This record gives sequence, C-alpha cells and structure tokens, in this order.
Amino acid sequence: MKTYQKLTLSLAVVACLAGCTQPTVHTTDGSKHVYNGSYSSEYNSRIAFPIGGLGTGMYCIEGTGFISHLSVRHQPDVFNEPGMFAAIHVKGLENGAKLLEGPVAEWRKFGAPNSGLGGPGGADYGLPRFESSSFEARFPFGKVSLKDGNIPILATITGWNPFTPGDADNSSLPVGILEYTLENTSGKAIEAVFSYHSRNFMKAGKGANSIKPITNGFILSQEGTAEEPYSQGDFAIFTDQPNTTVDHCWFRGGWFDGLTMAWNEIKAGDVVSKEPVEQGAPGASLFVPVSLNAGEKKTIKIFTAWYVPYSHLRIGGDPADLKDNNVPADRLQEEVVFKGNYRPWYSNKFASVNEVAAYLQSNYDKLFKQTNLFTQTFYNTTLPAEVVEAIAANLTILKSTTVMRTYDGRLWNWEGTGDTWGSCHGSCTHVWNYAQAIPHLFPAMERTLRHTEFEESQNKAGHQTFRSALPIRPVEHGFHAAADGQLGGIIKVYRDWRISGDDSFLKDMYPKVKASLDYCTATWDPRHVGLIEEPHHNTYDIEFWGPDGMHASFYLGALQAFIAMSDYLGEDASAYKEIAAKGKAYTESDLYNGEYFFQKVQWKGLKAEDPTSLVSWTVNYSDEAKKILEKEGPKYQYGTGCLSDGVLGSWISKVAGLDESLDPAKVKNHLIAVYKYNLKHNLLNHSNPQRPSFAFGDDGGLLLCSWPNGGKPSLPFVYSDEVWTGIEYQVASHLIMAGEVEKGLDIVRTCRDRYDGSIRNPFNEYECGHWYARALASYALLQGLTGVRYDAVEKALYVNSQIGDFTSFISTETGFGSVEYKNGKANIQIASGTIPVDKYIISGQEITN
Repeated sequence: MKTYQKLTLSLAVVACLAGCTQPTVHTTDGSKHVYNGSYSSEYNSRIAFPIGGLGTGMYCIEGTGFISHLSVRHQPDVFNEPGMFAAIHVKGLENGAKLLEGPVAEWRKFGAPNSGLGGPGGADYGLPRFESSSFEARFPFGKVSLKDGNIPILATITGWNPFTPGDADNSSLPVGILEYTLENTSGKAIEAVFSYHSRNFMKAGKGANSIKPITNGFILSQEGTAEEPYSQGDFAIFTDQPNTTVDHCWFRGGWFDGLTMAWNEIKAGDVVSKEPVEQGAPGASLFVPVSLNAGEKKTIKIFTAWYVPYSHLRIGGDPADLKDNNVPADRLQEEVVFKGNYRPWYSNKFASVNEVAAYLQSNYDKLFKQTNLFTQTFYNTTLPAEVVEAIAANLTILKSTTVMRTYDGRLWNWEGTGDTWGSCHGSCTHVWNYAQAIPHLFPAMERTLRHTEFEESQNKAGHQTFRSALPIRPVEHGFHAAADGQLGGIIKVYRDWRISGDDSFLKDMYPKVKASLDYCTATWDPRHVGLIEEPHHNTYDIEFWGPDGMHASFYLGALQAFIAMSDYLGEDASAYKEIAAKGKAYTESDLYNGEYFFQKVQWKGLKAEDPTSLVSWTVNYSDEAKKILEKEGPKYQYGTGCLSDGVLGSWISKVAGLDESLDPAKVKNHLIAVYKYNLKHNLLNHSNPQRPSFAFGDDGGLLLCSWPNGGKPSLPFVYSDEVWTGIEYQVASHLIMAGEVEKGLDIVRTCRDRYDGSIRNPFNEYECGHWYARALASYALLQGLTGVRYDAVEKALYVNSQIGDFTSFISTETGFGSVEYKNGKANIQIASGTIPVDKYIISGQEITN
C-alpha cells in the first residue's frame, strides 16, 4: 500500500504559497508542470483564476497579473477585459516605469477578440511590463510572482476573496482583494510611485455614468433607469494607504487619449489629484508614493467591491395551477406575488457599494484570518498532489458565474458558464448530481437546492422539473422528468440529512420524497419489477429505452435511501423492499455480462408510444432515422456498450453514506472494465464527430462509452465519444474506493495533464460551458482515498483508508479541520467550530481511540 509524503504549510499564506513541498510528481519530461506546483513559462499561458464570492459574479487574475473575465452584471462576460492594472515607477531609472504584470500571453497576439484589428482599442498590451511571471494557487489565494532584471524590485500579487466553509454569508461577498508586495532587491533605498488604474468599464445603458469618490479610491458608477433598472451598478477600487491620491477623471478626448495620458503620468512618476466630474469620465487612477530601504518589503492592498442590485433575468414558465407544488404557504404567497427579475443575495444584505466596502475594510482582519485558516487546513495533507490540485482547482467553480445566490439566500445555479450567457439553467438535477463539494463545505446552502427541487419544482403528483425557475418559484411541468436527476435527488436528501444531523429536515422532506419515488415507479417501472424500463430522460439530453445498468443503480440507490429513511422514522417500506429485491436480482443477472453492466434496448411492448411520437426537444426522426429505428431500435442508446457512468447511482449512494446499490464485486469489475476500455492516454486514433475540444489529438481522456464487444449503434447517445472531467473524477474516486488506487490516480493525472496551463486553463474545466459544475465530482476523491465521512446523526467518524496512514481535510455542518489516521487509529484536529464524535468506525469496525 503506497503512502504519500505530507504536503507542508507554514503559518502565513504567503509563506504557504512559496513553500509547499510537492509530492507524487508526475512528468513525461523534465519541463512538465508539477501537480499542485507553480505555473511558469509555457504553462503560464492560460491561467485565469476567479475572484469573487458565491453568487456575486467575478473577475479573474491571470498568471501574469492581468485582470480579465470581468462578469459582475449577473451574466458571464468571459472575454471582458476591463482595463484594470497596477503600475510602478522607480525614480532615477531610465526604464523604471512598468505595469505590475508579466509578459502578455502569446495567444493574445492573434486569435483573441478583435485581434485582427490590432487588439481591443485602448488595451494595455503594448505598455512595458515585468520580464517574467509565475503563478501558484493555494485556493482561494492565487499568487503571481514578477521579476525584471532592469528594475530592482521583486513584486508579488496575491489575489483572493473571503472563503470559509460553513460561513456562507462571508463567502458570498461581492469583493476581491489584490495585495501587491514590493521588495527592494538593491543595496540602497529607492523612491517609487505605485499606482492603480481603470477604464470606466461600468458604463452601460441609458442612465447617467460617473466616477465617484470613496476614501483612498474611486467608484465606477452607472445609474439605472425606470426602463433599465438592471443597468445600475457600482464598482469600487480603493486602497488601505492613507497617503493615497486620486485622479477621478482621465484625460477626456478621442481615440486612445485617456490611456495615453495615464501612461504619460506613470512614466513621469507623477502623482495626480483630480476631483470628480459630473459625468463622462473615461477612467480613473490612484497613486501611492512608496519609500523602500534596501531589502525592505511593503504591501499595498487594492480592495475591490461591486454592487449590481438588479438583473434582467427571469427564467422558466409559470404553471397553470399555482398551488400544484409543495411550497410552504407563506413562501408560496411571496413567490406568487413577486413578479420581478432575479436579484442577488448581497443586495438584501447591503444597500450600496459603500456599505460593502465598509464591511470589507472593518472586517478585513477577521475575513483574512478565517480564509487563511481554511487554506492552511486544506493543504495540510499527505494526499497525492494530483488529487489536491484537482479538488482545489475545481473549487473555483464556486466563485465563478456558474453559481448564483438569490435574494432570499438560496442557491440557484447554471450547469456552466457560456461566453456571454449562463449555460443551461436551473440547478439542473442530473448535472449537479455529481457535485460533492457544496454538501460538505456549505451544507445548509446545499439543502436549499433540495427544498427547491422537492417544493417549487415538484408537483403534487411527484413530477419534478429538473430545471428550476429564476427567481425561484413554482414552475411549469410540460416536459419529461429526468430519471437520473430525480432519483439522485432522493439519495441526496439522505446524504444531506446524515451530514446535517437534522431530523426536522428529514421529517419535512419525507412525504415529498415518497411522492417523488412513487412518481418514478409509476412512470418508469409501472410493472413494479424494480427496473427503469420506460423511456427515461437523462444527463445525456436524450431518453434511454429499456432497462440499463446506469439507471438501475440510481433506482436501487433511491430505493435504498428511502428504505433507510423510512426505517429511521418508523414508516412501513415493505413494498419498496420487494421492488428493490426484484430489481437488484434482475440487474445483477440479466444486465451484467460477466465484465460490466449494459443496456437492454427495448421499445416495443412498453406503455410509451412509438419513439417517433415521443415529445423530445433533442430527438427527431427523419425518414433515414426511421429506417435505423426498424433495424437497430431507437436512436441514442448505448446497448452493449461499456458506459463510464454505468454504475453512477452506486457511486452517488456510496458517497452519500449508503452501501453500493449493486453487488460491490460486480461494481468493481465494471469500473475496471471502464478503466481498461475507456481510458485513452492519447486520442489520435479516436473518432469523435460530436464536441471534440474537451479532449482530442494527443490529449488523453476517459471516453463516456466504448463497445469492446461490438454492437455500437449507428447513432449512439449523442455525447458518447466525448470526454467529461466530472465523469473522469466520479470513476476515479469510485475505483479508489474499490481498492484500485493507481487506476483511479491514472485517470486523475490524465485529466489534469490536459489542464496544465499551456493550452487550457487549469482553473476552468469546461464541458457545456466554462467552470462546469460536473467537475465538482473531484471533491469525492477525498472520500475515495481516505473513506473519511462524518455522520452527524450517529456522531460517528467513518474511515476506510486506501493509502495507509494519512492526514486529510474534513468539513462538516458545524466545523472543519484535519483527520489524522495512523497505525489503525484516527483523530480529528479541529481548526474551526466543533465536530462532536462519539464513535470511530474504521474499515467497518467500531474502534475505541
């Protein structure tokens, strides 16, 4: 059994960022990026690290210090380069004026937006900057290091925002902090001017636009109108330096006058003071004189805060019967009466950007301390570096525009982030099934998703619309339920109850869960044989016809969860036990070929109409397709294929604290077959006519499906030849749970090698959109390697290590810390809050420590 070297941290985050050792280095040559290490040279080409709170919008700090992806108006704006930058002027040097950024990424020379026109007008690409840069992430901190042989200053930029497990509100602040540390490397004192500059990028709509004052900074301000209230928005930029001087209005003129004159002032070392003008200011700057003795360091904090209280977003149709749902009466009344658009949670807590800024400044020390404590605790681990990197990199999804938080504090999420739109709305149940981070880091927030699914989005009959409305309210029920999403939700209710230990949550949800399960049985298993037979919509955006291993694992997992909840509450579940027994017996015999689980395609003899008549937004039958139907059956099936998601419901059951929903030995065989047939270390000979950019050419990746025994349909399910990182992580963690550690890690490494910073952004694993939620399956790697799971109902800590002794992060409803496992015994080192433990269950046995 392999034991992994401990990843050490120092007490301060800056030291942590510089000093962490790197275990389990995987390289193909001496120049490859080291997992969980820094990014430099060609591996610092595509870094864009999100900064922003849960549901607030974001901007990204790139690996050079460049600011991009600014998206604070409740919709993505991936190519928005706002023109925010810092600069330094060292007096007495011929070339002493530079932007505090590294070299512009080569790809921006041609191929970026407007590159055929010479780049975005007024962009700062052409201004002098430091010769080299590197980037290192210790989530949620990102550190840029800058060097230049012609200037006697080493500069670092640490970008971050508050993020503390269990503290959702302080983790949902619309703020970001950029800390510039300047170190004099010469043998004599130097005088310099630090400055920060920004175009007036908040200008939008028809309302008045201006740049307003704030202590030690400025506010880019746009007013809304009665017709466009969503145009209103403020973005504040200010410092912690009392000697700050502010130019509230750049030179007004044409062409590139504003940036040209701002650079002239930087180059001259000027400190410019200019009062605000009524409107029309093209940009603003702040200046801080800096004296540095030989070897001295100083840090200047740039605080950013934003406030956009309205949006244009209203998504989802309203039902004909506003009472056909499970919403508590008081909340239903509010939702039915409310006819407006989405508003962010922070607009309920703060009245203005000034209030946000004041809160940030007055609470800075506490917010930094709490966030840094989380970072130290998370990285105080002996787990493999590729695993730590994969988990931490995907936590950035929580700070991206994929996640939103509504006015009443609930979560509502996209599947991912389109370039200028949210990609696939409604906290989609069959995608968010995979995501395992929020249930542990912010359990109360995760439970808001369950309430939405089983209350606003479920009608009295138990049909669940798998895409919730925004603002959250009762939604129409005009399309199929998603079998994997709805059944997965039942398992997640069980998981969330065990994480919270809240019996009132269970009792409240139980009748709604029962209605949901009964609907699933009536719709997809009308014969009560324990099989999902009728056509069932799923995460591949099509319907499977006939029973299959994937949905059998979901159905059996949901039945298992419901039975466990029923037994706890003293409810009769005998009928469900009979269905589960029949379904398990059939699946393990008739849907298993001795190596893996598969699908029996069936489209005749069902209650469902002919496939050509089924309502579907993705499936249609031309004359050519009808010929395939008669010859092979419905389009978009997998049949004899080896599906990577083929036992997905069993994995979701396992991470929820239940047993595997299918025979563990057969599940393990299925996973080994997936590894054997679906993992490709390069895809040069793989044909993918679907969406190839996720992985192709000399990339490696885990295919969604293969047909090792033949039988591939002419038109298999529509994404079958693709590679999705979320599926890679769920298979990897499931393999590890089954004792196949090196196979699981091989998949993780293959995935992360695609995201090494040279071609793809390591902090943006994409699928149908950037920062795609499915990738949050990576968090389950913690449980996969260690078996660590806290059950708040039992007050029990479960450990089932696959790697011998370890130290690993744990987060619960009431606190977070580290689990240390050594010589067969475990203990928790509490970093924050409390985690009461009455018993330890080690490898299935209760142990007295």
